[in-house]
Parts: sequence; C-alpha cells; structure tokens
Amino acid sequence: MTRAVSSFRAVAGVDGCKAGWIAVIRRAEESDLEASVFLRFEDIVAALPIDAVIAVDMPIGLPDRISIGGRGPERLVREKLGARQSSVFSIPSRSAVYAETAAFTTVDAWYAAHRRASVVARATSHPPRAISIQAFGIFGKIRELDEVLRTHTGLAERVIESHPEAAFWRLNGGREMQTPKKIRGQVNPAGMEERKALLSACVIGRAFLDRAPPRGAGADDFLDAAAMMLVAERHAQGRASPFPDPPGRDSFGLPIAIWT
Repeated sequence: MTRAVSSFRAVAGVDGCKAGWIAVIRRAEESDLEASVFLRFEDIVAALPIDAVIAVDMPIGLPDRISIGGRGPERLVREKLGARQSSVFSIPSRSAVYAETAAFTTVDAWYAAHRRASVVARATSHPPRAISIQAFGIFGKIRELDEVLRTHTGLAERVIESHPEAAFWRLNGGREMQTPKKIRGQVNPAGMEERKALLSACVIGRAFLDRAPPRGAGADDFLDAAAMMLVAERHAQGRASPFPDPPGRDSFGLPIAIWT
C-alpha cells in the first residue's frame, strides 16, 4: 500500500529522449508543472526530494530467462492496447541486455553488436527469440537505470516502470488510443492531439501541453513524460495498478511490473 500523495513533496514522469531523459515534475508547493531534460537518470533523482515518486518509461527488472511474450508485464499490457500493442517492446534477459556494452563507432558495428546480443537472447529464452532493433536501441538506457536502482538501496520502491500507451489506456477509462503518435517515424498530429486532449481532461493545463518541448526532447517524448507523471501521482495516491499483480522480482530483487 503506497502513502497518500499529500505525504510526497513531488512526483515526476520520465521518458528517454535524444539528449538523455525528459522529466515532467509536479511539486506539492507549486501550481505550475516543470519540464526539463537531464543528461543522466541519476541527475533527476538528485534534483527531487528524497521521497519523490518517479514513473519512468523504461524497463525495470531483468529476468535471467524469458518466456513467451517477454518479461511478463509486456504480454499482459499488450492484451489491453489493441492496435497500440506494437509500441510495447519485448525485453530479453539480463545477460542479453548486458552482452554488448561498448560504444559503437559505425552503423555496421551497431548491427554486428545487435546480432551478437541476439545470440545471447536466443540462448536465454524459450522459445528462442532474437532482439528487435527497437528494443536494442534502448539497451543503454535500460542498463543506466538498472545500475542506478541497484546502487541506491530502496530507490526501486519509489521509481516505478510504466508505459505511455498503457498509461493513456488507464487514463482513458480502459480504452486504447485510436490513433498512433507516430506514422513511419514522423509525429502524427492527430495522435498528438488525441493525447493532449486526454491529458488536459486529467487536469494538465493545455498551455503547458502546447509549449515546445525542452531542447533535446521530442514533442512525443514530452507528452509521454506528462502521462508518466500522472501514473507517478496515481502511485503516490495508492491508486495505480501493476501488471502483473503482485509484481515479480529479478535476481537482484528489482520489481518486474508495468504500473498504470
């Protein structure tokens, strides 16, 4: 059972972005929301009160072996999202995520590393499954977050995993979004407007949502972080739900669940 939001001085929603991490922050003593880009996830933690609840669009908890559908949370959430389910990537085992940690100097080196990591992923999944290009692209941030949570004892109790489309589904009364945020890699104005309207109905000011995102973050990253902030608030109020319920744990004791 989580504490009431009144006992927390801040909540934050976080999404990965080109320049690092974008955070949308609500502080108890301020009426205006903040939006900032941070180079490192650890910088976000340092900028917030020690009891702040943070919801992040990044996998937390890495099993040693993977079964059908990913870690478990991915499969459960996809069932709710209809046409939006492809936005939920399958994350492989811990050893696959950590198989290739060197910096890549060329595109060819990046693809070669992806192939090598996929060998590890197949060996640690049943049935054997390679890694999607999209999932491989966020491995660096998964490792960064994983290392922060394993280093700072107790932080995983107030830093929770969520997913933007799962958050929008929950905020929309259990109905998935009707239009995608992006089409062929480009922002879709209709999808952005659908999500802005929902966030505005959830008492995020339209002027805030219509502002340009902070430098280094995309417009879609900005809206995703705003949705994550609302999940963090729900969690602080004891109203958020985990998939699965109760959450699993990996070999380091980190929770494995997507919260909405």
